Amino acid sequence: MVNNSASQSANSASAAQSAQTNLPSVSAEKGKSPTVGKPSGTAPTELVKNDIFVGSGKTAQANSNVTAHYVLMSWKSGEVLQSSWDGGQAPTFPLSGVIQGWQLGIPGMKEGGRRLLVIPPALGYGEQGGGPIGPNETLIFVVDLVKVS
Repeated sequence: MVNNSASQSANSASAAQSAQTNLPSVSAEKGKSPTVGKPSGTAPTELVKNDIFVGSGKTAQANSNVTAHYVLMSWKSGEVLQSSWDGGQAPTFPLSGVIQGWQLGIPGMKEGGRRLLVIPPALGYGEQGGGPIGPNETLIFVVDLVKVS
């Protein structure tokens, strides 16, 4: 007799591993704008959080104000759409005022860390898009958490 739940779990784990291998590469040099490789394959349909390196400072909470540098890339085109590194100074904002992917993806991150977020459209800008972000766009963010307050 085959244990279907064990077989299904193994298949789910295998699918999750396959999805992880499609994630873009991210450079890990602290204090410098990250280099982000182009993604491949099908975009994940759920939020992906992957710490490139873990910080040692204060931990972000859902109600925190954060100062963070970020690079925003389109999964579909592989193009960088926006980078706070270009302006020099990292912006500060409340997590309660940003897209849901950040609201779910940043809490638990520590100051000084770098995290890759892959955000599906439902947790990003949805069907309408916005600015350089097209409708139903899966977003890649590489976030460097500078300060939590």
